[in-house]
This record gives sequence, structure tokens and C-alpha cells, in this order.
Amino acid sequence: MDFKPGYKQTEVGVIPNEWDVVTIGSLISDYRGGASLRPSDFTSTGVKVLPKGGVGRTGWLKVEESEQKYCSPEYAAANHRNQVDETYTIVVLRDLVPSGPSIGLIVRIRDKETYVLAQGVYGFKINEKTVPGYFVHLSNTRWYRKLANSIMVGSTQVHITNTAFKRALIPFPPLSEQEAIAEALSDADAFIEALEQLLAKKRQVKQGAMQELLTGKRRLPGFSDEWKTKRLGEITEIVSGGTPSTRIDEYWNGNINWCIPTDITGTPGKYLSATEKRITELGLKNSSATLLPKGTLLLCSRATIGDVKIATDVICTNQGFKSLICSNQVHNEFLYYVLLTMKSKLIEKAIGSTFLEITKKEISLIEIKIPSVSEQTAIAEILSDMDAEVAVLEAKLSKARQVKQGMMSVLLTGRVRLM
Repeated sequence: MDFKPGYKQTEVGVIPNEWDVVTIGSLISDYRGGASLRPSDFTSTGVKVLPKGGVGRTGWLKVEESEQKYCSPEYAAANHRNQVDETYTIVVLRDLVPSGPSIGLIVRIRDKETYVLAQGVYGFKINEKTVPGYFVHLSNTRWYRKLANSIMVGSTQVHITNTAFKRALIPFPPLSEQEAIAEALSDADAFIEALEQLLAKKRQVKQGAMQELLTGKRRLPGFSDEWKTKRLGEITEIVSGGTPSTRIDEYWNGNINWCIPTDITGTPGKYLSATEKRITELGLKNSSATLLPKGTLLLCSRATIGDVKIATDVICTNQGFKSLICSNQVHNEFLYYVLLTMKSKLIEKAIGSTFLEITKKEISLIEIKIPSVSEQTAIAEILSDMDAEVAVLEAKLSKARQVKQGMMSVLLTGRVRLM
């Protein structure tokens, strides 16, 4: 097989001539495993426990405050060989999910804390020939994920043995190139993290605006009319759906969009313009489905109760919906945002034994407060503008993640050199 000049075939694939192939074990020292923590060993305060859930694809240990567990200083002292700090690199070698999505993932510790390792999590120190950031980024590549899955064993609880992990072969650039690769990918991570933080802030601002604007706590300039309490049955027409017989081919693959709950949950944003399945005029006629006009609120009343989208075209649904056709008393986008705040209330009103469902009657009796239609429209426009800002940031974040994946695929295999 012919190779590009300057490259060679190795056990880990084609790599630059200057790169080596080494075992992971040759790069690490002071290898530490998790403590055998029992439920009674956890405390409300004390020394932090480092769980598998804190190891993800971000490159850094990240444990949500609400999920942080502790053990007593006495327990930690008695298990000092299971303790790590920021000088250690962390790897997960056990996963409760059979496909092993987190197995082999590697992260670093950003803070100055001391942790007691939970079972299935290991810590080690990297020798002076290795840049920890290079090792961490390598663990997020598709190539490494295949390697981890190829050496894991077990069925219900999969794991990688210490021996197999240390014997695993990886591509190994010179130290200066490791540093350049790690720096480039860390810069990409910093950009992604900044976008994530900005996106989270924008979402919080929108959430706060919804709580104030949709309840009348904050009034827009120029509006002073009193808000009125209305039942949904007074201001909307509530329409159930239906399903044509699946045994009659003539009812299917027509030109009428036919919506099911997964169309709603699988579509980002507030609008639904296309559905996975379509029915024919004959299918519509021979079912309890009803054609719904553009602008209808498609409200899930079964399974994913409370999820909602606005139809951008004529559509019909299956029986898992109680769709709302707005009267001239209510702006459909204003009501859409109100419904977003009521998901838990809708679920509370659901009944059933085989599956939960909220009835047409229950929905019709739900009361909401509404201002004049002109104020509803103004509120909906403000929230829509916020949605647009969020959508732009989401698109930038998605693009940034794709760019980083592309960088990883070429930099960590040596296809593109930084030296």
C-alpha cells in the first residue's frame, strides 16, 4: 500500500514518521483506583467523592453541585490511596450501560480540591514525555472510542481491566507537537464553553421574561387594560385526532401531514412544518382525524403530555393530541408561550391506567389570564425575538462543535500537522 510521503503504517493506523506507537501504561505512574464506598459511607459534607458522572467529553471534571456527594475526613484518611487532586488525570473504566458510552473517557481536574475516587474511576499521573491535554483530547476521538469498546468486557456492567487499559496502544507525537495540538483544541474548547455560557444566560433571561410578561407582573409601555381570566374552552376550539387503518395502503403516503408525538419531540423550535408520515384524502375521510388550519397549537395530550408546537401549514394528528385552534380573543403565539409554562400542571391533570392522558374536558377547564390581543401580540414578538437570539447561538454552538470534531479527526491522527 502506498502512503503519503512522511507517513508510515503502524498497529494504530497510518501516522507521521516522527510519531511513535506506545502503550498507555508507559506514559503513566501512581495509578489509583476507586474506594469501596457503601451507602452508609456518604455524608452531607466533608471530602468530595469523584463519581463516574463527573467524567464526560468536556475534557474537565464537572460535577453538578446538586449531585456532589461527600465522605467523612476519617473515611478519606483511611483510604488515602484512593485520593486524587489536580495533579492526576482521571479515566472511567466501568460503565453500567452495556454500550459503554463513558468507558475510557479521560478528563483533568480544574480546581484545587482533593477527591476520593468512586468505584470504576481511576486516577494516574502523566510522565514528563506527555502533555495531559493531548491525552484527554485523544480520548474523545472516534478512533479511541473504537479502541475502548474493543477492549471492554462484560455484558450488563461493562469494564476495561487495568491490564488491558495499560497495554492499549496509542499514537504518540513528539512533545512539542502534543503541546501544539492540545493548545489548538483547548482554544476550540474555550470558544465552545463561552458559547455555552452565553446560551445558558440567554435562556435564563428568556425564562425570566416569560415569568414576568406572561403573568402581567411586568407590563409593556402603552398597555394598561386589565387582564381577564379565561378558560381554554372559551378562547380556543379543542380538537382530537385519529389514525387511519394501517392495514389499508390507500390511506397512507398521501399529501396530508399527519402528526404524532415524536414529530413534536423530535423537532427543535416552536414550529412544525413537516411530519414523518402523511395520509391521503381517503385516509382522512375514513378516520377521526380532522384537518387543522395553519397556526393551530398541536398540544400533546398523551405520552409526552404538554409538549406543543405551532403548525405552519394545514395538518392533522393522531389521537395523542388535543389541538387548539385559537379564536380572535387570543394570539396563538402568546398562548404557545403560556402553555410552555404549564407543562407540569397539564401532567398533574392527566389520568389513566394503561397510559396517562389529559382529557378534552380537563383542557377546556384550564384557566389562564390574558391581556388585550394587541398586548398579547407585543409580548409574543418580544419572546419570539429572544427565541431567534437563542436559535442563532445554538447554530453557532453546533457549528463550533462540528469544527472541533473535524480538528480532532485530523490533528490527533497526524493527517494535518502543526509543526
